Amino acid sequence: MQEPENTIEIKQKFINPFTDFGFKKIFGSEPNKDLLIDFLNELLKTKEKIKNLTYKKTEHPGSTEADRKAIFDLYCENEKGEKFIVELQKVKQQFFKDRSLYYATFPIQEQAIKGEWNYELKAVYCIGILDFVFDDKDKDRLVVDEIGLISKKTGKVFNDKLNFVYVQMPNFTKTEDELETHEEKWFYLLKNLHKFDRIPSKLQDKIFKKVFKIAEIAKYSADEKQQYIDSLKYYLDLKNSLDYAKYEGKIEIIIEMIKEGMNNELINRLTKLSFENIDKIRIELNDKR
Repeated sequence: MQEPENTIEIKQKFINPFTDFGFKKIFGSEPNKDLLIDFLNELLKTKEKIKNLTYKKTEHPGSTEADRKAIFDLYCENEKGEKFIVELQKVKQQFFKDRSLYYATFPIQEQAIKGEWNYELKAVYCIGILDFVFDDKDKDRLVVDEIGLISKKTGKVFNDKLNFVYVQMPNFTKTEDELETHEEKWFYLLKNLHKFDRIPSKLQDKIFKKVFKIAEIAKYSADEKQQYIDSLKYYLDLKNSLDYAKYEGKIEIIIEMIKEGMNNELINRLTKLSFENIDKIRIELNDKR
């Protein structure tokens, strides 16, 4: 009997943090907020460390019924009233930077006070953990990019209340032996967690051990396992769609390879296109005949 696909998908020991389920399992609950606090403190390096976080509603309706709402992955507030939007972005999206700006307007507007108000704002931080790089020219360059409001003429900060921090995970390529800082350990963990079958020696800190404990799939209930499988399938489908899109410009070449009788293994080796997408092209080609 053929093994069900679902059991194949979760042969890994630990969850993939780039799935919605995995990301929120690690960072998105009250018992685990110490993980998010530790991660944000390392990433933001603000003068004053975050001591506590309160999770807030992630769905924000517009001002009127006709306005578009926003749904954040995570939305938190620290003890000083500063706001933190933390977003996981799996694939490159057109106007993603614009969306970040749009999302930032919600925690700004909600600070408005009825009646007399001097317009003093608490800082807003929009953090994007990206499973892609913004542009191909950024490849192998910045891992963390920080954006704020500055004067074009002087380069001085105009206002420090609106901050964007993007982590381009594909640009983080350090091996375990090359890890030097706590921040780098976080990046290494997030990028490779689903590949591990044990806790690496460089990740023996108490905070990371807690991540591994939370991420161990064998300890999940049947319902949690199914939620993870569904989330993983969605993530892989997105990746496959991106994989396919990257080769749309080369479809004609691949079609010629198929017509010349090349098998999937050879086409995969020459083009790096997934077997699934090669089969899609074969099916489309047969349908046109």
